[in-house]
Amino acid sequence: MPATPRTIVTRFAPSPTGGLHLGHAHSALIGWRAARESGGRFLLRIEDIDPVRCREEFTDGILNDLRWLGLDWDGPVRVQSRHLPGYRAALDRLTGMGLLYPCFCTRADILREVVAIGHAPHGPDGVLYPGTCRRLSPAERSDRIMAGAPYALRLDMAAALRHAPAPLGFLEMGEGRIRCHPSRFGDVVLARKDIPASYHLCVTHDDAAQGVTLVTRALDLRPATDLHRLLQALLGWPAPRYRHHGLLLGADGKRLSKRDKAPTLAALRREGHEPAAVRAMAAGAATSSAAIWLAGPVAPLG
Repeated sequence: MPATPRTIVTRFAPSPTGGLHLGHAHSALIGWRAARESGGRFLLRIEDIDPVRCREEFTDGILNDLRWLGLDWDGPVRVQSRHLPGYRAALDRLTGMGLLYPCFCTRADILREVVAIGHAPHGPDGVLYPGTCRRLSPAERSDRIMAGAPYALRLDMAAALRHAPAPLGFLEMGEGRIRCHPSRFGDVVLARKDIPASYHLCVTHDDAAQGVTLVTRALDLRPATDLHRLLQALLGWPAPRYRHHGLLLGADGKRLSKRDKAPTLAALRREGHEPAAVRAMAAGAATSSAAIWLAGPVAPLG
């Protein structure tokens, strides 16, 4: 159904790199409740763009876990690996605008360059790229590509900021308009040889394609919103509202994560926990009211 200014369309977008844990359930519940309490739509997206780490059996597990919890979704599940032409088209548009350039540097090359300049400025994604390949001439780039050298595609941040309206901002529910500073990401990679499009490009593309009006996700992804708003502005995609929620912590005070082998929902199910009990464990801040998010007009964003 078409979205009206007050229709909430949210999404839960896990990567199938392992089993869901309570932190995932917490995030899914926030989006699901926002949609259901407002009469909106809750979408499910599988972000499997990384062919090395993502596995089909984990996708099956995600669907089973959500059904077991009692969470339903609207429409078909969107699987990113089935939509590569759309991401390629977005990359081609940015290339046509003169905003992407091929980068032939390896991680070792970048480290040597950073050591040579004597300092290592950092952004949200780690060490900022020093711009080595941005300075290559068109002929040098062409020669390397013709020779078969592998390369990534980087966003020329300075050029992108000249194209985008200023100032950029996003609407954080409960806080108001937040100013964006995408320059802190530097010349970020938007595609690599092993991954045809980056998380940053795919997530903004898919939110626009699916008509998402409210992005609910964990607080650790809030810095990425600056870059996502830049891509939305460059490509003419609408800006959803955002609600970045807190992270669930384990008994050790650390955030629950796959890397630290947080107990999975499947393991809790095998131990005999009922869905209602697991939902209660995961709820926390997920009991938020959609009515609060719907209050007041939606302000236009730059």
